Amino acid sequence: MWLAGWRHRMEAHFARLDIAPDLAEEIGSRRWFRGLGTLFALALAAFSFWPDFTTVEAATTMRIDDATRDEFRSQMITPLATGGETGRRMGATAAVVPLTSAPERAQLRFTATLGHTDSFALMLRRAGLSERDAGAVSGLIESAVAPQDIAPGTKFDVTLGKRAAPGLPRPLEALQFRARFDLDLAISRRGEQLLIERRPVAVDSTPLRITGTVGESLYRSARAAGAPMKAIEQYLQTIDRHVSLDGDIAPTDHFDMVVAYRRSARGESAVGDLLYAGLERDGRPQVQLLRWGQDGQFFDASGTGEQTTSRQFSPVAGHITSYFGMRRHPILGYVRLHGGVDFGASWGSPIYAATTGTVSFAGRHGGHGNFVRLEHGGGLATGYAHMSRIAVAPGMQVAAGQVIGYVGSTGLSTGPHLHFEAYRDGQRVDPLALRFTTQAAVDKKQISAFTARLAALKAITPGAALASFKSRSH
Repeated sequence: MWLAGWRHRMEAHFARLDIAPDLAEEIGSRRWFRGLGTLFALALAAFSFWPDFTTVEAATTMRIDDATRDEFRSQMITPLATGGETGRRMGATAAVVPLTSAPERAQLRFTATLGHTDSFALMLRRAGLSERDAGAVSGLIESAVAPQDIAPGTKFDVTLGKRAAPGLPRPLEALQFRARFDLDLAISRRGEQLLIERRPVAVDSTPLRITGTVGESLYRSARAAGAPMKAIEQYLQTIDRHVSLDGDIAPTDHFDMVVAYRRSARGESAVGDLLYAGLERDGRPQVQLLRWGQDGQFFDASGTGEQTTSRQFSPVAGHITSYFGMRRHPILGYVRLHGGVDFGASWGSPIYAATTGTVSFAGRHGGHGNFVRLEHGGGLATGYAHMSRIAVAPGMQVAAGQVIGYVGSTGLSTGPHLHFEAYRDGQRVDPLALRFTTQAAVDKKQISAFTARLAALKAITPGAALASFKSRSH
């Protein structure tokens, strides 16, 4: 009890002492000076602990003799050939005598790459071949393939031999590379002569057929079925000229595509052009498009020799951003007739002709920017505006689906898109209200061959070309 009372009295005493008053109050009073004294006392206490900045030497933890000191000093990566005798890393000793010249390797083996801006001869000289060997190699290669046909990025396995004398270029001993998908070339030295050897590579050229259900996304379904991206892009661009990708394809429809496909015995593959594009609904074909002729155009297999109608034709792979009719112009700011349909598309996307016709205008055309107009006969014409680049010239005859230019933003345009117009007897009409017809160009004499080609492609087992080369060759 006594201890508790004493502690209570001491706490009350120190509470009344007030040794750190607020120096902003009662300036000049005894209480204020008492607080100022407390401030100076604390400052002096802090300065009394100011550190000393004199140098402190660490005490030696062990006694180092001369041999140990030399070992520590010589902790460097040094070959034993420069004086090492005990297997330890050592510095050079008096026994080491510098060489006047280092011996060269007897052979150099490396890989050279043909650059995009390289000529074949330049690549060989950069690889270290002499003018004589480079000329001889170029001549041998030309006897097998054209040097300009060797694709940029081709890898060359090069072996150079020993120099005949210092300063001279190394002679070529061997050179190997893939000249074509089905051909390897090997050059080797026999005595003073370079010889070339052709090594054919076995290739299976069975076209690749991919089928499946459209589902939620035709692109993702085709990829899941094993279709290459290049083939899917060509398929979508081809059928988009005949059906609307947004509204005419149902999730239960079945897609069918056949592409040129090659597979080598080494496991390499190469995807070619789309050969057939089909779309089925409830077991009945909706679209059957076969590539035919030297121009590589697609023709409707179900209407060979007859007129075929393209539904909701889209001249570019894109989506509609503005329809035909009155609207406020985004640049001019007032309401006026929008005499066409705008398709939003990425810069440089190809623009296709609506149907066969003649180019009546191709060039700069006011607010249209780079503009192409096609005359299709019967008073019908189409126009394509804001191109970044024009691919046709006035007077040219174009086929349905032929590329006539590329998407841009020239003229009165707020961004890359295609402004597509249609004219009937010189008056602008809604392009979406038109149905463009084309006449199949397959000659009647070729119809049997056309039908046989279609049957052969549709007889291919889906996915068979993706099997291993050995399983297909046996």
